[in-house]
Amino acid sequence: MATYRVCVTTGPYLMAGTLDNISVTLVGTCGESPKQTLDRMGRDFTPGAVQKYKVRCSAELGELLLLRVHKGRYAFFPKDSWYCSRICVTAPDGTVSHFPCYQWIEGYCTIELRPGTAKTICQDTLPLLLDHRKRELQARQECYRWKIFSPGFPRMVDVSSFEEMESDKKFALTKMAPYADQGESSGNRYLPGFPMKIDIPSLRHMEPNIRYSVTKTTSLLFNAIPASLGMKLRGLLDRKGSWKKLDDIRNIFWCHKTITSEYVTEHWCEDHFFGYQYLNGVNPVMLHCLSSLPSKLPVTSDMVAPLLGPDTCLQTELERGNVFLADYWILAEAPVHCLNGRQQYVAAPICLLWLNPQGALMPLAIQLSQTPGPESPIFLPTDCDWDWLLAKTWVRNAEFLVHENNTHFLCTHLLCEAFAMATLRQLPLCHPIYKLLLPHTRYTLQVNTIARATLLNPEGLVDKVTSIGRQGLIYLMSTGLAHFTYTNFCLPDSLRDRGVLAIPNYHYRDDGLKIWAAIESFVLEIVAYYYPSDASVQQDSELQAWVGEIFAQAFLGRESSGFPSRLCTPGELVKFLTAIIFNCSAQHAAVNSGQHDFGAWMPNAPSSMRKPPPQTKGTTTLKSYLDTLPEVNITCNNLLLFWLVSQEPKDQRPLGTYPDGHFTEEAPRQSIATFQSRLAQISRDIQERNKSLALPYAYLDPPLIENSVSI
Repeated sequence: MATYRVCVTTGPYLMAGTLDNISVTLVGTCGESPKQTLDRMGRDFTPGAVQKYKVRCSAELGELLLLRVHKGRYAFFPKDSWYCSRICVTAPDGTVSHFPCYQWIEGYCTIELRPGTAKTICQDTLPLLLDHRKRELQARQECYRWKIFSPGFPRMVDVSSFEEMESDKKFALTKMAPYADQGESSGNRYLPGFPMKIDIPSLRHMEPNIRYSVTKTTSLLFNAIPASLGMKLRGLLDRKGSWKKLDDIRNIFWCHKTITSEYVTEHWCEDHFFGYQYLNGVNPVMLHCLSSLPSKLPVTSDMVAPLLGPDTCLQTELERGNVFLADYWILAEAPVHCLNGRQQYVAAPICLLWLNPQGALMPLAIQLSQTPGPESPIFLPTDCDWDWLLAKTWVRNAEFLVHENNTHFLCTHLLCEAFAMATLRQLPLCHPIYKLLLPHTRYTLQVNTIARATLLNPEGLVDKVTSIGRQGLIYLMSTGLAHFTYTNFCLPDSLRDRGVLAIPNYHYRDDGLKIWAAIESFVLEIVAYYYPSDASVQQDSELQAWVGEIFAQAFLGRESSGFPSRLCTPGELVKFLTAIIFNCSAQHAAVNSGQHDFGAWMPNAPSSMRKPPPQTKGTTTLKSYLDTLPEVNITCNNLLLFWLVSQEPKDQRPLGTYPDGHFTEEAPRQSIATFQSRLAQISRDIQERNKSLALPYAYLDPPLIENSVSI
């Protein structure tokens, strides 16, 4: 008789326990154990519980290959969900096998767990294990199906596949469906006073391991409701028409101010702050260094001489690499929309900036179209104040549209969803790259599903607050993806390609490069441990299927994008993984977390413009300026969204935090510890630097970076 000791850990989360019957079967190279019910005196499997049991076999089983976990009915209790963290099995000879689980198990079913040692398909030789990998991926591919949202978009998760699976398998509506109300027949739910509605069925049926936790859902609602109710009570959400005076905008978020939002309110109209935002605002990826002016921007040396001063000229500054361009060409063909029954307008501005001797980036000239001519004047800092301010505001409106649609939603949310989907569909749980990437996919499918149900749907928030509406969003994103390249995706390459490595006080660049290097070093150690040679990368059919699916589904098989469709060396794998982890974590933090800070003062980030771009100078007044900005209700609806997405709900997991022990070997665990130590040093450096800054830059402070796109 051989006795195996089994230690089961239930997750510490709210409602993680179960009343169902839990049994196990141990499968080894020499046979398998009888199915053994795990039962002790008192209640088993309560949240956070660590409980020990014994499994007796007639003989030793050899090396343990699989652990089957059976979940069945107990007495008259209804079926429920159980979050199993891990199971450890100690053999009669003292050998300990760790079986990571870290997933919700719904209904009555059997799941099979492998020991925690990560293995590529090349390292598995036993038919039993190869078949297990195959069946696992087949089940996942059936669960997670691709869907086309719109032509030219990255493919997305087909939520209806979860509904079909629930129907087929008679899944219960469980307590982990935080948006679901079993007694509610309506398909949508509104937050009080909030201009968004939640598509209940699509979230209710979502596979439990990608849904928001109850903690995160609750905190999300508590962040939204007070702000929305406050606006509703003051009548702002329903008030149409222009703002009476600029100072009235201060009252929108009178109780939700931050150091940065106050700074923006005080300095928004100053040229040095206008330039600063290209470096450290929410869209710090627009600048390109110029060696010569494009023909479509006929700025002369005389135009800018008053700003440059007597000791230099435009040509000299171009040669020195001190002149930069922000070009919003992508908006030139964007469709426009109506808000509150009124036609809105869009410009495709070109902004020329100069790095002055004091190290400040200053706007030199703004043209509000892509076509020069008498009806498209070049606005200058020497023009009258209202003309110049209006020209800068048109640029800020273009910034809003390009940032929200492309820099933020397309290049982080949608691409990271595609990475998550390919990881779930092509890599089994035992694969080292699955273990590496899983923390960086947490909640991404959920948050994007919510976004499509509330923001991108017809008559959703995009249609309610932006000058381009949903059709314009579709145009911008499809056009943006068609021009997006692997160089854009990789921070060091992008900075080099844009010629911005030498600009001073570019905190996004400096902090981002440090974090990139830390991620790269971590990934290098993981890859070197599991992929010792080029052949080990090339022969991993699951890895190749994963990168191939990303190329096909995220980048639509476009060869000119430069994204790999196949990986041939460990170095190529390291770069690709580093870029994915960086964009799922740090890049999203950089372009998301400051939205309320920089957008709460609406003229700094207007979502729409109600008058066409000026075709002559000298016509702008305070009244015409206010009549060009978004109306009161449009402003408030948009700022509510800014507030919500900038408040990271509870249940946060900062970059480098891996509470789930998917890796069980000592080498990768040590690599994680080294990574965390390096991030801690980066955080100390950032906090020390910020002490001397008038406006601290903390969006890339590692403890404030979420591991994944989850809000």
